[in-house]
Amino acid sequence: MTAGRESEQFTTTGWPWRPGNRFRLLADGGEFFACMHEAIDAARALVLLEMYLVSSGALLTRFIDALVAAAGRGARVCVVFDAFGSLGMSRHDRRRLLAAGVELRFFNPLSLAKRMDNLLRDHRKLLVTDGRTAFVGGAGLADEFAPGARGGAWREQMLRIEGPVVADWQRAFARTWRRCGGELAPAPAPACAPYPGGATGRLALSEARQRSVLANGVIRRIDGAGMRVWIMSAYFVPSRRFRKALRRAARRGVDVRLLVPGARTDHPWVRQAARRFYGKLLRNGVKIFEYQPRVLHGKMTLCDEWVSVGSSNLDRWSFRWNLEANQEVADAGFADSAAALFSADFAESRALSRRSWRQRAWLDRLRERIAGALDRHIDRWRRLRRRPD
Repeated sequence: MTAGRESEQFTTTGWPWRPGNRFRLLADGGEFFACMHEAIDAARALVLLEMYLVSSGALLTRFIDALVAAAGRGARVCVVFDAFGSLGMSRHDRRRLLAAGVELRFFNPLSLAKRMDNLLRDHRKLLVTDGRTAFVGGAGLADEFAPGARGGAWREQMLRIEGPVVADWQRAFARTWRRCGGELAPAPAPACAPYPGGATGRLALSEARQRSVLANGVIRRIDGAGMRVWIMSAYFVPSRRFRKALRRAARRGVDVRLLVPGARTDHPWVRQAARRFYGKLLRNGVKIFEYQPRVLHGKMTLCDEWVSVGSSNLDRWSFRWNLEANQEVADAGFADSAAALFSADFAESRALSRRSWRQRAWLDRLRERIAGALDRHIDRWRRLRRRPD
């Protein structure tokens, strides 16, 4: 199906496909943080920033300096931080932003009166400057992602975006801003002319407690893939429907690969819960690579010539409780760039085999059982919560 026909199909259920964009994958913090700083420094009218993980430190200080300077130049600076994800942000840093005229809001402030609604979180990572450049990915404003981090900066990527689809990202931010009690008007997103020969892309957003266009779209891509399905996931605890789609693809001869965390991870029990699925996936021909050098935090999916990059880990928790944001790209050249990044990571990973999996230590098996039991209990509780009273 062509991008134009897909645009007509998804307009009523999601965001439209838009041609004529430029997309550039930026690997690791040393590259993407520098580009994000440059974009903020060049902004003259509007800076929009939406982040989940925000923690005071050297990296956040540099970003606050850039935001304060932008506000000092007369640009309107609007910032949304998740109220839970930004608990590590100091009062001093908050005061600096507010004193400089930065409009700072927090998504879903914690409150005992909200009970289970406290679990609703804004997990998106988005920067838009002057309505012409956007950055989307999975990094947070925390020193763990910056060069020089102890044990090496976490493995992550951000996507630099130029073209007509940037206006959609500004509109997406405006929706979140409105949920936090603000309005972006009178600052409509400017219309960006398509770049000749540019790539086609569209937004894929997941709204908490709603049927996920993002999740359904990925499963459709897996079911339609004829050559490859490569998935990078920091917290791979997929639904049964998702696992079945992967097994079906592998059985029909598609090259299905999963890039998942190795022993270095910030959530070891999530990793153990995920590993209980590996045996069946391996038996059905799915290739699994455990990343070794650093903490893997990246999120990217490649199906033939379609790529999705963003904040979603493609797990049940994300689709139930989080606001997520991914950029989809349908372009052969960009898919090649994504494949090259995957290949470099595969080379630094440990490939699992059916034989090695059967021979893993009994302590690992025990951890997987305990973590799996906990995950099943949480999933049952989650499904009960979805039933009407």
